[in-house]
Amino acid sequence: MSPRPVDVAVGTELPEQVSRVTRADLVRYAGASGDLNVIHWNERVAREVGLPGVIAHGMLTAGLAARAVTAWAGDPGAVVEYSVRFSRPVVVPDDADGAELTVRGRVAALLEDGRVRVDLTVTSGGEKVLSLARAVVALG
Repeated sequence: MSPRPVDVAVGTELPEQVSRVTRADLVRYAGASGDLNVIHWNERVAREVGLPGVIAHGMLTAGLAARAVTAWAGDPGAVVEYSVRFSRPVVVPDDADGAELTVRGRVAALLEDGRVRVDLTVTSGGEKVLSLARAVVALG
């Protein structure tokens, strides 16, 4: 059941979401999105261009973060605005575990018409990978 405006206050925390991203996930995402950039699957090329290794697609990272908001809202259509800035890449090792992405959210503002602004903290490997990640959600 989605939250109602009367049940939400500034400081309300969203359930933490932890996702794993593996190299196989990157291949599937590349196929679905058409983003076949070599830095998302080839370690040598990623390092040659100055990256610490193969990295997850930025839009995949943003999408996984948005999932925390849509799960809380109960309806993907309730997210009426969403924005992020990429601050660090999500490095995906070539092993069975991949990278862990942790998303925490909290209601930062009550807006008009039953809408709230949710601020997200998104980390991988203990580092913040998205900055200014926020969503506006229409509740009820």
